[in-house]
Amino acid sequence: MDGHAPTGRRDALRNRKLLTRTAREVFAEQGLDAPLDVIARRAGVGNATLYRHFPSRAALVDEVFRDALTETMAAGTRARGTEDAWTGLTRYLHTVFAALAADRGTNDLMTTSLEGVTSLEAVHAHNRDTITDLLRRGQAQGTVRPSLTTEDVLLALAALGRVVPALGTVAPDAWTRPLALLLDGFRAHPAVPSLPAPSLTSTQLGDVLVELGPHRGQ
Repeated sequence: MDGHAPTGRRDALRNRKLLTRTAREVFAEQGLDAPLDVIARRAGVGNATLYRHFPSRAALVDEVFRDALTETMAAGTRARGTEDAWTGLTRYLHTVFAALAADRGTNDLMTTSLEGVTSLEAVHAHNRDTITDLLRRGQAQGTVRPSLTTEDVLLALAALGRVVPALGTVAPDAWTRPLALLLDGFRAHPAVPSLPAPSLTSTQLGDVLVELGPHRGQ
């Protein structure tokens, strides 16, 4: 034994890394609906090779975005550690939206629902817990609207997040203005003191996010 991996194993590892890197580029350009054969072709491999490494779109997405999603969770942890909840909330949401503006793949991933992506399920749960914690503490501190719910915030963020790529065609930081306006509506003393309809339930919010998600065959 010479201590080196067999050639076939080295080739498989190289192809996996190449597919992951290429998928990251294609998803950034076209979103998570990008055809998988485009990824294979750009990587210079056959479709069979892609599916051998990643049997589903969800498996490929999980591999591509795992590190980025871990960074989002770290931002949430930092926000929860901020003494002033309003400061933590605004910093956290600016961090999240900067990621949404960076590429269409991240935007699709964070503003919709895609079943089977293990790392995404974890970050969605962490994001929900972060928002819930910051709202609860902000309401106790008197800086957040008392009737605001986690579902209110998540739905508003998903809706605004979907237009971030279009805003980016006008100016890279164009999203900062609507986010500032949205945050103003979260404050304890905004211009409109009451809301016209009840908050969505957690189940209703999940149904809406599924409808927003990519519907291409997995």
